[in-house]
Amino acid sequence: MPPADHQRPDPDALLAHVQEQERRAERGKLRIYFGASAGVGKTYAMLSAAHRMQAEGHDVLVGVVETHGRSETAALLDGLEVLPRKEIAYRDKTITEFDIDAALARKSALILVDELAHSNAPGSRHPKRWQDVQELLEAGIDVFTAVNVQHLETLNDVVGGITGIRVAETLPDTVFDQADEVVLVDIPADDLLARLSEGKVYQPQQAERASRNFFRKGNLIALRELALRRTADRIGDDVQAYRIEKSINGVWKTDSDLLVCIGPRLGCEHVIRSAAQLAGQLNAEWHAVYVETPQLQRLPSARREHILKTLKLAQDLGATTAVLSGSEIATEIVSYARSHNFSRIVLGRDHSKWPWQTSHLKRIAQYAPDIDLIETGQDESRDAASPQNLSERRSLVDDSASEHKNPYLPYLWTIAACVFTALLATPLMPHLDLANIVMLFLLAEVLIAVRFGRGPAVLAAFLSVAVFDFFFVSPRFSFAVSDVQYLVTFSVLLVVGLIVGQLTSGLRFQAKIAAHREGRARALYEFARELSGALQTEQIFEITQSFIQRTFRAKAILLLPDDAAKLSMPTQGIGNVDINKDKSNKDVAELDIGIAQWAFDKATPAGMGTDTLPASTYFYLPLVAPMRTRGVLAIQPENRRWILIPEQRQQLDTFAALAAIALERVHYIEVAQDALVRMESERLRNSLLAALSHDLRTPLTSLVGLSESLTMSKPPLTFSQQELAQALHDEALRMGNLVSNLLDMARIQSGEVKLNLQWQEFEEVVGSALRASQSAIVRHEIKTRLAQDLPLVRFDAVLVERVLCNLVENAAKYTPAGSRITIVAETSGRFLEVSVYDNGPGLPAGQEDAIFEKFTRGERESATPGVGLGLAICRAIVEAHQGTIRAAHSPDGGASIKFTLPLGTPPAMPDMDKDMDTTLDHAS
Repeated sequence: MPPADHQRPDPDALLAHVQEQERRAERGKLRIYFGASAGVGKTYAMLSAAHRMQAEGHDVLVGVVETHGRSETAALLDGLEVLPRKEIAYRDKTITEFDIDAALARKSALILVDELAHSNAPGSRHPKRWQDVQELLEAGIDVFTAVNVQHLETLNDVVGGITGIRVAETLPDTVFDQADEVVLVDIPADDLLARLSEGKVYQPQQAERASRNFFRKGNLIALRELALRRTADRIGDDVQAYRIEKSINGVWKTDSDLLVCIGPRLGCEHVIRSAAQLAGQLNAEWHAVYVETPQLQRLPSARREHILKTLKLAQDLGATTAVLSGSEIATEIVSYARSHNFSRIVLGRDHSKWPWQTSHLKRIAQYAPDIDLIETGQDESRDAASPQNLSERRSLVDDSASEHKNPYLPYLWTIAACVFTALLATPLMPHLDLANIVMLFLLAEVLIAVRFGRGPAVLAAFLSVAVFDFFFVSPRFSFAVSDVQYLVTFSVLLVVGLIVGQLTSGLRFQAKIAAHREGRARALYEFARELSGALQTEQIFEITQSFIQRTFRAKAILLLPDDAAKLSMPTQGIGNVDINKDKSNKDVAELDIGIAQWAFDKATPAGMGTDTLPASTYFYLPLVAPMRTRGVLAIQPENRRWILIPEQRQQLDTFAALAAIALERVHYIEVAQDALVRMESERLRNSLLAALSHDLRTPLTSLVGLSESLTMSKPPLTFSQQELAQALHDEALRMGNLVSNLLDMARIQSGEVKLNLQWQEFEEVVGSALRASQSAIVRHEIKTRLAQDLPLVRFDAVLVERVLCNLVENAAKYTPAGSRITIVAETSGRFLEVSVYDNGPGLPAGQEDAIFEKFTRGERESATPGVGLGLAICRAIVEAHQGTIRAAHSPDGGASIKFTLPLGTPPAMPDMDKDMDTTLDHAS
């Protein structure tokens, strides 16, 4: 039986399951009522379940339910709280949609949201209703919903091919797969057609048209099969999750999925093709695995490349591939089958080298008697005898023979070592017993096994017995044995030599593999350590290129994108060659920037060893970081086979991931540094402005007072003196307003301003703002269009009045005398929308957002007074009220500034008529 460790549950899988359970515990539960088509009763079943939940004491809310005129379904809405729908204006029409904000505010325990694949009207928060449902789930609200099979994205083309009608509204399959529960609502096609003819699905005119198109019996049968199969797949995932949760290792034969085993021998292509054909007939998923044992790791590179090609063939035919590591093939296969609940294993016909060896098929049958085993035959005509495979066999033999420059040299050294041991022991015969001389030969066998491996160790065992018998056992110089006891000595020497040689050779190979792994781990450690200290992109470039060239013996170039996400050739290339000066470099000339750009855009490897332009001499590996792709690593290995070796490719992927994370870290360091510099600059500027403003306010106030006193002085000033005094007063007042703006801006951005929020009438603020701006707008026409039913709005009256004053004065400043300035206020959804626009020259092109920045003016060089703070103050005040402000072109052809304020829920007003009647009653 397999070791006990293989029967235990995978701790990583259990941990992942626990973490997923914790994440789901914080979310709401999603139940999907799933059907083959409209009219099967999904909404009816959902409403019936909602009534049962409400009867059990649950808080149930109907968010949106489409009855489509079905009286039976509409009747089930009675007794359930229905959420009012939100009205959205679109193309001169009013569309009602699900109000997600009201649903979140209501926060019921359960909400019903019909038609999961529905597309929301433009202007909604999310373009799709399933995104609304995701937000509800994140808020901890349980959701019941419904969807048809034709709305699943992966089945959209299939349904379109069956019915001839392409459904536009789809949802990702992940939403369906991640649902906590799927309830299949199913009725036979004949019953559904009967419901359609009775008017229980659509209205009579719609029903007649549907029966001629979508609702044909053949279509309904095919859709029903798709719905049943998709539900079965979903239930299969639930079964596997339950098995992991309960640590069930036994195989449950609930599906027909296949596990295919690939070996190192030629002919596995036939096994793969047979398994793919069988999986297609069963409509089942299948996995292909290869178990790499220490013995198989000794295979020549050509044999390993052949195995990788076989795995690639399986992947191309639709299999999920995996390379397993272990000491025993059968144990690893059984463990994989149990962990993935495979009830069928497909293997090729296994021929053992020796009669006493047990085939892998029999060992798997012993370990897992509950799993069905399928053995495929050999296709000699296609696999073994084909010219391609014959050439492969020859290449494998040639490659095996070329592993050593001279494969006979270790055996010659073995013979020499045995002869040397005999020569060394000959003069020691008078002084040592034969038992001690045997120890010398055993020592030689161990040394040969350590140095040369298993084959020479076996030769040393047999040769040591022969030499010991011939030269040291009497009668000497003869293979005859005078004492039968020496036969035991020979047998023990031979067996011990073989065992020691086998064990030593295995340990030697395992030590070699461990050294390779330790080297890879050390390279990763050193690479990560070097990258951790890199603070510039150039340092990452040099470190990555240097380590890859040294670790993988491959030439490497790191290609980084510019601000437009376009890759460009680096200034330093292979071997620190200046690419700009050495355009004729062969390695650089073979680098295709187009392939690299494709790999960058698709975040998919390309070039050598891939399915995309495999003839390229470079392998292009995208550097995918958590946020986005940061560049492409172009690698030119010395040997094309290198890129196919799993260990090398895995380590290279790790190198690329570390480089990508380092590039992203440096990017965000630069972003943080820029933000810090901007923050410090802004803080310094605000402090400077505040200091200057405080120092200037007192003298300016005094100057305004002195100028006013000067105009009223006795005796009266002359006309010219009066004009000068008035000009002095106006300029001092303007400078005072400028200083006030600077102070207000500094106070707002420092967070010192506390909003005095009160429920007030917006009309009063408009009137007070116009009175305050009277001197600036005296030569302009002012129009107000305030809606009659404006509700009370909660805002800071002083600050909002300042916003209106700035907007009106700004419009008057940049429009000629006699221009019209219009103030419009109306409600729009959950906001009060206020517009101030004019019929002047309008805004500069492309400056709609820039004009709200500090010290930005509509006209850079102009005699119009101002420093560009008015609109910046407006934006700061509006955003402090949780509103928005934007600029656009006005209906009158000029500029328009529009800002919004949240409406909220105003307090209830007392009924004055009722209070008056009560007072009169008491008086009488």
